[in-house]
Amino acid sequence: MAGKIIITIDGWSACGKSTLAKQLALKLGYLYVDSGAMYRSITLYFLRNHVDWTDTNEVKDALKNIILEFIVNPKTKQSEIFLNGENVEYLIRDLIVAEKVSDIAAIREVREFAVAQQQKIGAQKGIVMDGRDIGTTVFPGAEVKIFMVAGSAIRVERRFKELFEKNPNISLSEIKTNLEMRDYIDSHREISPLRKAKDAIELDNTNLSEKEQFDFALKLVNAKLV
Repeated sequence: MAGKIIITIDGWSACGKSTLAKQLALKLGYLYVDSGAMYRSITLYFLRNHVDWTDTNEVKDALKNIILEFIVNPKTKQSEIFLNGENVEYLIRDLIVAEKVSDIAAIREVREFAVAQQQKIGAQKGIVMDGRDIGTTVFPGAEVKIFMVAGSAIRVERRFKELFEKNPNISLSEIKTNLEMRDYIDSHREISPLRKAKDAIELDNTNLSEKEQFDFALKLVNAKLV
């Protein structure tokens, strides 16, 4: 069997990228890195500390005080993100963070900070990383690249189910507006916009079960590991 590889999973919000990435990492014994969690954690720090992200100097100063780590939870066997020593895996899923993360992730200094950390984590390979620009900017040489898409209605439904347990007052219209806004910002930003890498395999899971999409992805991975 070949040595460990890098697997990238890019795509639109609420397409199930993290679900698939976690499953693959668990199956392969790889580290799962949620790049979106990194940007969400930075956003959480900015919100908590009232950082003016339109001020480049404030952004640079704030980033100096941020330490991000992925630590595997022994109970779930899944990696969770820590911000300056605090587990913020669930705090970063709030809608208030979701509403600001695309704006903050579009800032050049923020992306350079996050990409440098992502590349450092992946230096030893054996990782599955999902996000928006992993296969294009972070790891253009990754052995397996998947680009996930899904119909708008199913994406809204999935994100609604994810957030409803934490916030029963949330509405489908709020979710739809948030996803449309994030899609636009992610695909139109100047720095590392969301786009499919030329050598990425598209996975449309609109009508697929979790098992079907997992089997599809695992087949791609196994083809590279023989």
